[in-house]
Amino acid sequence: MKRKVWRFALIISLIVGALGSGFQVSADGPNYYHTNGNRIVDSGGKAATFNGVSWFGFETSNFTPHGLWTRSMDSLLDQLKDKGYNLLRIPYTNEMFLPSKMPNGIDYSKNPDLQGLTPIQILDKLIEKAGTRKMKVFLDRHRPTSAEQTELWYTSTVSETTWVEDWKMLAQRYTGNDTVIGADLHNEPHGNACWGCGDSTRDWRLAAERAGNAILSVNSNWLIIVEGVSSNVQGQTGNYWWGGNLKGVQNDPVRLTIANRIVYSPHDYGPGVASQPWFSDPTFPNNMPNIWDTYWGYIHKNNIAPILVGEFGGRSVDTTSTEGKWQNALVDYIKVNDLYWTYWCINPNSGDTGGLLQDDWVTWNQPKQDMLNRLMEALPNPVIPSVPTSLVATSGNAQTTLNWTASTSATSYNVKRATTSGGPYTAVATGVSGTSYANTGLTNGTTYYYVVSAVNIAGESPNSSQVSVTPQGTPPTSYLAVQYRAADTNINDNQIKPHFNIKNNGTTAVNLSDLSIRYYFTKDGTQAMNSWIDWAQVGGANIQRTFVSTTGTNTDTYVELSFTSGVGSIPAGGQSGDIQLRMSKTDWSNFNESNDYSFDGAKTSYTNWDKVTLFQNGTLVWGIQP
Repeated sequence: MKRKVWRFALIISLIVGALGSGFQVSADGPNYYHTNGNRIVDSGGKAATFNGVSWFGFETSNFTPHGLWTRSMDSLLDQLKDKGYNLLRIPYTNEMFLPSKMPNGIDYSKNPDLQGLTPIQILDKLIEKAGTRKMKVFLDRHRPTSAEQTELWYTSTVSETTWVEDWKMLAQRYTGNDTVIGADLHNEPHGNACWGCGDSTRDWRLAAERAGNAILSVNSNWLIIVEGVSSNVQGQTGNYWWGGNLKGVQNDPVRLTIANRIVYSPHDYGPGVASQPWFSDPTFPNNMPNIWDTYWGYIHKNNIAPILVGEFGGRSVDTTSTEGKWQNALVDYIKVNDLYWTYWCINPNSGDTGGLLQDDWVTWNQPKQDMLNRLMEALPNPVIPSVPTSLVATSGNAQTTLNWTASTSATSYNVKRATTSGGPYTAVATGVSGTSYANTGLTNGTTYYYVVSAVNIAGESPNSSQVSVTPQGTPPTSYLAVQYRAADTNINDNQIKPHFNIKNNGTTAVNLSDLSIRYYFTKDGTQAMNSWIDWAQVGGANIQRTFVSTTGTNTDTYVELSFTSGVGSIPAGGQSGDIQLRMSKTDWSNFNESNDYSFDGAKTSYTNWDKVTLFQNGTLVWGIQP
């Protein structure tokens, strides 16, 4: 929006200062969105149901969502969910990614889990918390710096390259996290910005193509959300709201390298933001639907692409004031045409519009909500998740590792243990986000019995089938061995390069598809992991890699290498040959391998190494687990 928050940012910052203050992926598999004509649909082709709202703050000099100076992030998200909202538009500024920038305006007594985090790490937290509540998020590059909104997507201090590279960084960071569904490329292009003029320094349509295609090159699952301009549309006349003029799409649509990803997103406001000639037209508000059709509604009506009204809002919602008439007319237009929308905004400190929250940041603005209830879609009622299946327990030294198959609709899992078959069971871990868990501190030689249940907002599933396991403290006796060498002995760079060779010292061949290797290390951060097989004698395409969170001496993660069926076998007395693994974090930050359980920089040629483990059909046959 043009003139909402920016004049308040410094005041808010000062007030708060005076007061003293790859991500969780859906358990039933990623569910990304794409477009089909003028609809947004999920991975299964089902039409999306969204009730959306903007929550600003990252784009200001606070570099964090506003309101955290008076309440917790969790409580605000819970309130949004309770009101029926499931889509968040989160504005940001490129400035927040600078190493010198830290958040301010947070009451850490109410938000202890945000203490010490950088702005982008707080964004990670927001996305994680939204995901656990089954909310979706799209990111909005609102401003190059926190100082001002700009007419073009670049400035003298924030280049187009920075704009694009930051988008690519975010797209890569949230790859595999289906909570984040799209990128609103730049907020409210206006002024000198044009559409279809062909000048690469001004043509917003061309810039949107460059940025959108760059994003899709690293994360093909995101929606690309493109706002309009205000004027300067090739072959068209008229001046409209910043970001609201999408007349140019008719002749010059945004062209992306991946089909079915474009969503157009106009912004529209009332006289509380600025006076416009259509508000004084004698036919107002009956003149508005034709204006909206002309500037952006035709895109939906002609089935060109979906329309998401990215910003609209105002203080008055009555049926007598000009602003109230405009706002109610737009709500009716959105409803009749079944458009997508994100309301501006939840923040009460939006100067021109106010918010869904009152000034105390707690009380809900019921008149606004009553108006928006005409748009609110009923969200699917959650059902208790299905029972986890295929539970497997693998023994180790005073520990066991559990793996199971994901349950439909689960958001987390509870792991329960007993020392008697059939229970009673005691929970040893709750809120487990993945489908594996390492239980440490066990007594070697004692048999333990485990079950797992699945959890979501609707409740907890029945327990899974029971498995038993007996931890052992000595390495197993086996004719199989893993050899290891460190291909990169630098302990403080951004990649880990362990190489492996499996030797079969037995008298019969061993199927590779029955084997799996585990290498244990510390991630030194919360980022997701990437991995590659640079070369393998058995073929890199035949080797699968999985990262699992765990606990133990000098480890919080292990990577498991398994082999596809049909890859072949290791003959008696033979070996697998080189398996050259390479790993990095998705943000390419450095590791500290000095304390990694499986790392040994002195081993630069293949040597038997029992701190890399080998499993055969789920049973430990080589090495000692941490």
